[in-house]
Amino acid sequence: MKIINIIFIIIALAGSGISFAAGTQYQLRVDGLACPFCAYGIEKIFIRTEGVESVDIDLKNGLVIVNTLEEKKFSEDELKTIIDDTGFTMKSMNAIPR
Repeated sequence: MKIINIIFIIIALAGSGISFAAGTQYQLRVDGLACPFCAYGIEKIFIRTEGVESVDIDLKNGLVIVNTLEEKKFSEDELKTIIDDTGFTMKSMNAIPR
């Protein structure tokens, strides 16, 4: 019986942690991404930004995926400025709540 209680507590804690981590996923279409070095420049800027949880870059599709914590929100203009400052052009942005 104790094992079942422990398993239940672990599952409950894991589930509660997931709900607190919900934020937004920003999918950015970026022109000019051609190599890992280009991707690193964009990734470095976003990772240094408070509230950014992770950054994934799909070079083949020219996609930058930025996951944020719940309290961090970007406007489209903010994202465009960040991408422009790294020397690239943001073509579109899609924000998806997680």
